[in-house]
Amino acid sequence: MNIRKAITIIVLAISLAGCGAVDLISNGLSYCRAVETDLEGVTGTRPEVGFNWHNGSFREVTVTFPRLYSGKPLDELAGTVREVVAKEFKQAPDKIVLAFTMDKK
Repeated sequence: MNIRKAITIIVLAISLAGCGAVDLISNGLSYCRAVETDLEGVTGTRPEVGFNWHNGSFREVTVTFPRLYSGKPLDELAGTVREVVAKEFKQAPDKIVLAFTMDKK
């Protein structure tokens, strides 16, 4: 490996480690599973959770429930999702997308 590449990799790794990006990328899947488990405990329904990280910024988390949820008003569910996402990812994304899958009738 050429010395410039090595130095570039080291500098990049140090800068990413400082902003928590390495942690988010390396542990993102486990954070998603933790959010799914926590929300399943609260709602009785296990959602699918994904995230988007771009250029050093934690952009978005998508939480998709497999059906409409009527156990709580939507604003309460949104608040719960927001709290769980921030707790498990250890930071808040720029936005959270809350979705519900609806089967064809």
